[in-house]
Amino acid sequence: MTHLKGKLIAIIATDGFEELELTEPQKKLTEQGTTVHIISEKPEIRSWTKKEWGSFYEVDYLFSEVNGSNYDALVIPGGVINADKLRRNTDAIDFIKQFDKKNKLIAAICHGPQLLIEADIVKGISMTSHRALKTDMINAGAEYIDKGVFKFWHFITAQGISDIPKFIEEIVNELN
Repeated sequence: MTHLKGKLIAIIATDGFEELELTEPQKKLTEQGTTVHIISEKPEIRSWTKKEWGSFYEVDYLFSEVNGSNYDALVIPGGVINADKLRRNTDAIDFIKQFDKKNKLIAAICHGPQLLIEADIVKGISMTSHRALKTDMINAGAEYIDKGVFKFWHFITAQGISDIPKFIEEIVNELN
């Protein structure tokens, strides 16, 4: 299938990203005809899978080399380590804010919404995340929705790995 041909998708991650939460959206969106770029703070990142370090992945671009205005959507995989590292990276947070300012699709799964909190863009937004972030989201002004996948405005959020198929389906629907 190539019905999303011409769409450009950014996935941001760093060491400790939840492997399936990056690789499955990347694979399925590519199959739909999109071009997907992995963007990070360094040229190679390592995944986290099943309670241990996983594979290494080459990054397409560094944050310093890209502009959010060139992309149609942003995907943020989870992983506790990934979210904790990226929320301290001002380039990553600025990149997220570029999408929000233009009301472009931002899709975050598991601990990925922690970056949306850090970007200060969740106030008044209804969204979900890994249940461990519920209090953080509420304290940041979001309305926490205890649902596997939830779409609100230009945000799609999901709770975790078991929600990946529906998460991807919602991204594809929104990009159509």
